[in-house]
Amino acid sequence: MSQQSRMRPSGSTTALNEAYDTALLDLDGVVYAGGEAIAYAVESLNTARDAGMRLAYVTNNALRPPEAVAAHLTELGVPADPAEVITSAQAVSRLIAEQLPQGSKVLVIGGDGLRIALRERGLEPVESADDDPAAVVQGYGGADLAWGRFAEACYAINRGVPWFASNTDLTIPSARGIMPGNGAAVEVVRIATGAEPQVAGKPLPPMHRETILRTGAKRALVVGDRLDTDIEGAFNGGVDSLLVLTGVTDAALLLTAEPQHRPTYVDADLRGLLTGQPEVTEVPDATDATDATGAAGAFGCGGWTAYVSGGALVLDGDGAALDGLRALCAAAWTDAGDGSCALDAGKALAKLGL
Repeated sequence: MSQQSRMRPSGSTTALNEAYDTALLDLDGVVYAGGEAIAYAVESLNTARDAGMRLAYVTNNALRPPEAVAAHLTELGVPADPAEVITSAQAVSRLIAEQLPQGSKVLVIGGDGLRIALRERGLEPVESADDDPAAVVQGYGGADLAWGRFAEACYAINRGVPWFASNTDLTIPSARGIMPGNGAAVEVVRIATGAEPQVAGKPLPPMHRETILRTGAKRALVVGDRLDTDIEGAFNGGVDSLLVLTGVTDAALLLTAEPQHRPTYVDADLRGLLTGQPEVTEVPDATDATDATGAAGAFGCGGWTAYVSGGALVLDGDGAALDGLRALCAAAWTDAGDGSCALDAGKALAKLGL
């Protein structure tokens, strides 16, 4: 089934760590949350690696260099090499280097991750619009980034200097809650200048290209918790994806996913890497099953059957909650077609405890 026509989660008779050679893993909400490892993440990743799967950690956070991310992962119990970490800082630096001569000056609005990545591409980071930069690059600079840094960006951009952004995530998780991300900072500069940046990070193609170039993956599986970055990035890159429900996406949001946000597979956590995935099948003779066009259609997974009736998603049967969710995804996505499902799913999800 093509990414464009996905109407149900896929099944796999082979464990995912055997079906794919490389896992392209998001970090926040997948491997850790608030700096601490998510349940089952450490054991699952180590088992997948020991069985021969290559692991790569892909993050839109441009603040920390790969060495710092790898050290954090190793401290959590997942040994990682800096070469296994791919950041949006690296992706945007390649994007800039393809458009500017070696040695060009680039005004940095962000942290050390950007400066290190620019130097890796033979570019010279500078701090002022008066340093005659050939480009401006903006990435997440941490909670203490001074407001004056945005002014420097505006001065240069208003002089006609091209503007690049590592990513446009509006928020970023922290130990104390959700805080403004680089996308919020980009909006400040956009409003002040009227300009539009070239963006590299997930879900856009430059980030996926950077990841494939650095990992050499032939059969990649994107693993993430966000529909609008991880799953859409996989869609844009034409590769399969596994959504884990340990981060920002819950069951209700998943049911409303538009085609570019529909994952190949759905599982509770990273243990899903180590198993096959159950098939979702059409059940043509289910009672009272109608989609938005009035045609019969119901979908089964495990002991559950899901269908549309009376403007709501209906779930019959019993079994594992995730199987029920997979069946509901098929009913919801089929009903929505190329749009977003607006059917009432409250009673069906309550039956699953989700």
